[in-house]
Amino acid sequence: MTTAGQLRDRIKIQKRTGGVNEVGEPLPDGWEDYVSLWANVRHQSGSEAIRSGADTSTVKASVRVRWRTDLTAGMQMIHLGQIYDIEASLPGSDRVWTDLLCRLVV
Repeated sequence: MTTAGQLRDRIKIQKRTGGVNEVGEPLPDGWEDYVSLWANVRHQSGSEAIRSGADTSTVKASVRVRWRTDLTAGMQMIHLGQIYDIEASLPGSDRVWTDLLCRLVV
């Protein structure tokens, strides 16, 4: 169980921008800051593999924040200057915590 005192990591959540301009032309995708939060960032695994002759690595993290329902897959998290894709958002049934499953973007 995570306590509020264990939320020591400052993270930033960003959401995708885009859409269309006033004449209906598509705008380029980008990212804009959505919210900054205190979190508990835990790196779950790191794996390396050779695929198609190139080394690849995957770093996954579990990030616990206070309960929210507005964080979704498709957003991204920034922690210590590194960008992570949010792959899943799991709001707890107890309405205390939300866990984000994230993958480091390389």
